[in-house]
Amino acid sequence: MSLTVLIAAYDHLAALQQHSDLTSAEAFADTDALKALDAITRQRPGIVVIEKPFAATSRGAALINRIKADPALAACEIRILEADGVYTRGVARPLDGGDGTASVVALAASPAAIDRGTRRAPRVAITREIAVLIDGNPATLINISVVGAQVTTPLALRPNQRVRISLEEAERPVRFNGVVAWATYEMAKDGPRYRAGINFHDASPDMVMRFIETITA
Repeated sequence: MSLTVLIAAYDHLAALQQHSDLTSAEAFADTDALKALDAITRQRPGIVVIEKPFAATSRGAALINRIKADPALAACEIRILEADGVYTRGVARPLDGGDGTASVVALAASPAAIDRGTRRAPRVAITREIAVLIDGNPATLINISVVGAQVTTPLALRPNQRVRISLEEAERPVRFNGVVAWATYEMAKDGPRYRAGINFHDASPDMVMRFIETITA
């Protein structure tokens, strides 16, 4: 059996290694990407599994590109691990947002895989500007569910960063904490910004659902 290397958030490694095909994987925290790369170049594993939030960062993309650029690792298969345990092939490439923006990195995958993403609940696409604050700074809401949202903001955001979220368009503002799952830097027509997926930490699902009903009514 060929060696498998797993790269994921430190606090996710134990759970991910319960997967039947990852029990014997050599595991590295995403903060130890250089150590992981050293092991990969020395041991030439058959498979490298990368957790999607890390793969969507510039560091994750750099790691993927480094592996793909090494002729000695031509046989190495890179797999991106979705939150639901589904694998997609990992290909780092620039992403044209279609509105004049260019992300530093995105993951190429099948449309079905992109639609699933890391979502644990259906998300509602936002078609008008909604007042949202991230750590007190204005942000644009792209989509939202009871467990998370995607936003764009001039505020610099990093994966695993804890943030305070305020949904302003309600009878009473809905405020709670969240954690940045992934973030990419973009150069838009009106200047630089960050696009990020945020997991809600202590939000009341009922309150968020009422907010969603309010903005979609």
